[in-house]
Amino acid sequence: MGVFLGIDTSNYTTSMALCDENKVLLNEKKLLLVKEGERGLRQSDAVFAHLNNLPEIAERIGKHSITAIGCSSKPRDVEGSYMPCFKTGESFARSLGSILGVPVYHFSHQTGHIMAAAYSADCVGITEGEFNAFHVSGGTTEILHCDGKSGIVKITNIGGTLDLNAGQAIDRAGVLLGLKFPCGPALEKIAVDGTLPEIPKVCVNGLNCNLSGLENKVIGFKDKGVSSEDIALFVLSFVEKTLIKLTKNLREQYNLPILYAGGVMSNSLIKKSLSGFGNTYFADSAFSSDNAAGIALLTRMAHNNQ
Repeated sequence: MGVFLGIDTSNYTTSMALCDENKVLLNEKKLLLVKEGERGLRQSDAVFAHLNNLPEIAERIGKHSITAIGCSSKPRDVEGSYMPCFKTGESFARSLGSILGVPVYHFSHQTGHIMAAAYSADCVGITEGEFNAFHVSGGTTEILHCDGKSGIVKITNIGGTLDLNAGQAIDRAGVLLGLKFPCGPALEKIAVDGTLPEIPKVCVNGLNCNLSGLENKVIGFKDKGVSSEDIALFVLSFVEKTLIKLTKNLREQYNLPILYAGGVMSNSLIKKSLSGFGNTYFADSAFSSDNAAGIALLTRMAHNNQ
């Protein structure tokens, strides 16, 4: 039975995963440290952190007879897509492949997110045909048309944010409230005790949205003495309402299953609202945030289709 190794080195997480012909066996990850009060990492710092983390994660994986290796070598499947942090995982994968004498397959981080979400949501079958996907995270907020009929999931960007990503907006708000980066889980926790200071007015036009105004709203609420709990609820409600409108508009153009992927989609408040549209699929939190499980699954698919 084949065993397939996936490696993903995103801007905030070092991760490796193993799958066999039936299931994901291991899904190991380590968050990159962000200093208190800061809102992200420089690429040079992320690269250095991955170089330190990769051997540690490999030790967690342990000894296995590897059939093939896959890595995320770029953020998205578009021309010019590039981030230095992904080169650390790619270099590690190529080195291992040469030593072990096994093939190495290259994918995008985004495609890995989609496959991980489909696996976790028990809907891998939809990846064999046409479907829509939302990839909502700190680095991406996109609406995608996906087509897997050829055996390879081909992705076309059909909408999304025109300025800030949803995860960026959430993290910036959280840092302003004194929360530790990344702020999504902590923001959700305190939002449970909040009351909306006002009804969010979102900016959605067709399949595109703007999220940059959210940070100014948070600053304004803070200046007025609005509680952190109320602000947290407003932030999540703003993102939730934006995604609801985008989903509604998407359904008017396409009658396809919708898969939600990315770290923001692990938020239970947002997930609950979007599930009401029906024929929608969500990953659990371990497969929503950055992970290498999707890369391992894509590696298995690519190797077996040869």
